[in-house]
Amino acid sequence: MRQAGRTLMRGALCVVAALMLSACSMFGGGDADANDNDRMFGGDVEAGIGVNSYLWRASLDTLNFMPLASADPFGGVIITDWYSDPTTPNERFKATVYILDTRLRADALNVSIFRQQQVNGAWADASVDPETEIQIENSILTRARQLRLRTVRD
Repeated sequence: MRQAGRTLMRGALCVVAALMLSACSMFGGGDADANDNDRMFGGDVEAGIGVNSYLWRASLDTLNFMPLASADPFGGVIITDWYSDPTTPNERFKATVYILDTRLRADALNVSIFRQQQVNGAWADASVDPETEIQIENSILTRARQLRLRTVRD
């Protein structure tokens, strides 16, 4: 009898925890209004969020082929997990994006790219062409401008 009570209690706790976590989710369904996203991701500076919403969304759009390890919309930091292109399985990349301002400016963005190559079955750090980081920053800035222009027209 005691075992059944414990099992029932554990099950009830799991259900309550799952309900609490689902109620706290900051990512809603796909039908969220764009203005809600702007307020959530820094478009509303008065709310105290210190990142630019266009840079935030543009960064996620640009790096969408890489798995996310961490994304903090309040601190403006996006960290991807290692990504390996199927055509080059002995090489992998990781990216970190810092959004440093609430304004849509080139100096409000900092991208760091890390690269590793597989040598004798182990991953070893390798150099990254500095132009790669600049190209990714430019891609993010271009996408952010497109998002802003689309919002202004709507």
